[in-house]
Amino acid sequence: MSIGERRPVTGGDDEAERLDAALPDIDWSIAPVGTVFSRFHAPSGELAVASLGDPADPRVVLIPGVTGSKEDFYLLAPILAAAGYYVQSFDLAGQYESADAGPPPGERYTYPLLTGDVVAFLRDGGVAHVLGYSFAGILSQLALVTHPELFRSLTLLTAPPEPGQAFRGVRVIGWLSWLTTAHQGASLMIWGIITNKNRVSDSRLAFVRSRFALTRRSSVDDIVGLMKRVPDVRAQVASTGVPVLIATGDHDLWPTHLHAANAKALRARLAVYRTGHSPCETAPHQLGRDMIALFREAESRG
Repeated sequence: MSIGERRPVTGGDDEAERLDAALPDIDWSIAPVGTVFSRFHAPSGELAVASLGDPADPRVVLIPGVTGSKEDFYLLAPILAAAGYYVQSFDLAGQYESADAGPPPGERYTYPLLTGDVVAFLRDGGVAHVLGYSFAGILSQLALVTHPELFRSLTLLTAPPEPGQAFRGVRVIGWLSWLTTAHQGASLMIWGIITNKNRVSDSRLAFVRSRFALTRRSSVDDIVGLMKRVPDVRAQVASTGVPVLIATGDHDLWPTHLHAANAKALRARLAVYRTGHSPCETAPHQLGRDMIALFREAESRG
């Protein structure tokens, strides 16, 4: 795809679409064969890490969003590893098995704290193709503009497409975000997840509900607050020259026209799939195909 091109979301004889349509329902608590678990000593504390593939291969780092975890990439990681990449992911500070990481008592989760962890993880393992999922797309962009030497490419997966108050453009209920506090917004987010407003399978729902037993509620509140004041670094991201892919579903939280406008501002490719906010779970073969194309382009530049 050329910069700003939108992949069609209807029709087509596409093997990746067929594979995604035939995805089995998996137990999300069971890792792909060959996954290695470890702990990374980040500035905020110990982060839980999952790695798959040969460490000698080019590195890919997949960063989950708020209320998410490394397990969100259990369908995507094997596709990238099979293509010859070493794939790593970690739970953000305060989230799931990284719940003990975070700020000192009485302080908050901040952009510098969370971005500092991203930079430290990238620096420790070397240059990488990076994917930032949802909120982590913000962190990835902040890390990129300060440390472009750590990035081979950047994929923004259903990341907030507008700076400032990021929730304002959310479909149907975006206007409510002006009236709610960070704590109230986090409560709405958690309620939507545990009541299965995303209509995921029973096995997926059981796993995402189980994560809340570990995830720090204060981290969710603070991150929702951070999403109400997203820094505008689009010009700086575009100026780095690092290839960028924006990937989203045509039923994402944010409408496609906002993602398209963001792709234009970032001089990025745009891929749109027939799914919702989680293409890594519902369209991993299509997402993997487009990420690998981005990787190959970035690597051809030397």
